[in-house]
Amino acid sequence: MLIDSHCHLNYASLGDDVPGVLARARAAGVGGFLAISCRQNEWDGVIALADTHPGVWATVGIHPHEADTHPDTDAATLIAAAAHPRVVGIGETGLDYYYDKSDRDRQKASFRSHIIAARACGLPLIVHTRDAEADTLALLQEPGEGTLTGVIHCFTASQAFADAALALGFYISLSGIVTFKNARDLAETARGLPADRLLIETDSPYLAPVPMRGKTCEPAFVAHTARFLSALRGVSEAELAATTTANFHALFTKAA
Repeated sequence: MLIDSHCHLNYASLGDDVPGVLARARAAGVGGFLAISCRQNEWDGVIALADTHPGVWATVGIHPHEADTHPDTDAATLIAAAAHPRVVGIGETGLDYYYDKSDRDRQKASFRSHIIAARACGLPLIVHTRDAEADTLALLQEPGEGTLTGVIHCFTASQAFADAALALGFYISLSGIVTFKNARDLAETARGLPADRLLIETDSPYLAPVPMRGKTCEPAFVAHTARFLSALRGVSEAELAATTTANFHALFTKAA
């Protein structure tokens, strides 16, 4: 069984037919789904999906693009929402200096609130980072009460950033981007990642992998990414599925 460790099941292109999306994924060997939120007004929806559909879990978080519009979503608000039994992670959160859709200081403040909440709840942090490696690491390395664990989702950063994140105890999640022809450096990094820190995801409805480029991405497509990675890393598809599923449950312990 595979687990899609990051998907946006509430977005219209998937949310209009969640039963069909999940059925197609299960037919492709995908049995678990982490439904990610990016805005506070999405929290109830992703939690409802997790309450309704077996094998679906939820997160609560504010995407860095939305930091400016959520100045009052503090750690206490996140902690309260994370008490729901189907909420297994905090995020997605982080820093995005590529698009800069929110003020950078506001992004940092929001990211800190999520880090505080993750430490307080003992839940993993789902981190988005783009063109912000140094600041992302600096914030993750800040001292605080409680253990901090998490995952760098949709990893596209440098080998040095991967090494630093792994040293902090984080996991690395690979999306369909790793299958792209222009992602040779990423593929090389993916080849050498420790087996016990590897996760896979779709980030659907975005980033459909080869050979599904140009289509609306669905959780079922994580099987294509898994197939690519198994060949890249020289292991069987069954072994890669077993490893990444075990890793998901090792990180997201509340999902058990």
